[in-house]
Amino acid sequence: MASEADEETGGPGSAEVAPAATDPQIAAAIAAAEAAGPDDGKTVRIDSWIWAVRLAKTRSLGAAACKGGHVHVNGERVKPAHSVRIGDEVRVRQEGWERIVIVRRLIRKRVGAPVAAQCYVDNSPPPPPRQVFAPAGIRDRGTGRPTKRDRRDMERLRGQTGGGDDTGRPDGR
Repeated sequence: MASEADEETGGPGSAEVAPAATDPQIAAAIAAAEAAGPDDGKTVRIDSWIWAVRLAKTRSLGAAACKGGHVHVNGERVKPAHSVRIGDEVRVRQEGWERIVIVRRLIRKRVGAPVAAQCYVDNSPPPPPRQVFAPAGIRDRGTGRPTKRDRRDMERLRGQTGGGDDTGRPDGR
C-alpha cells in the first residue's frame, strides 16, 4: 500500500492515469469506436476518417476537400479513397488555415468530440484571429422603410458608393 508521501513525490503509488481512462463514458466510446474500426485493423479511407474525427462536417465535404486538393497525406495530395494508416501526417486546409494532425487511431464511425480528439495528435498552428465587423446599418424593428438619406448613410458606413459622388447626382454635377 502506497503512502501519501509516495504519491506526492511520484513514488510507486503515483502512476499517471490517462484522462480518458478516468471517465467511463469516454472509455466506453473509445472501445465502441475501435470495435467499429477497420476489419483488417490497418487502413481506413481518408474521407471517412476526416469525417469520423470531425475534421469535416460531412463525409461528402471530406470527399470534396480531397477532390479539390485540400487534403494531403504525408505531403502528397490524395483522392477520397486513399488509405490512411496509424502514424500518417494528414494536412487539411480549412477556411484559410491548415490543420496538421498525426493519426493515432483508425475509426470509421463518427464519434463524439472528446473521443475524436484522442484519435489524432494536433500539430496545427493556432487559427488566424477572426475579424470582428461592426454591425453597420442595423435598424430598429418597426421603424419602417429607410428614407433616401438613411439609405445613403448606411451605404457610407458599409463603404459602398451609390453610383455617383456626395452630391447625389449620378454624373457628379
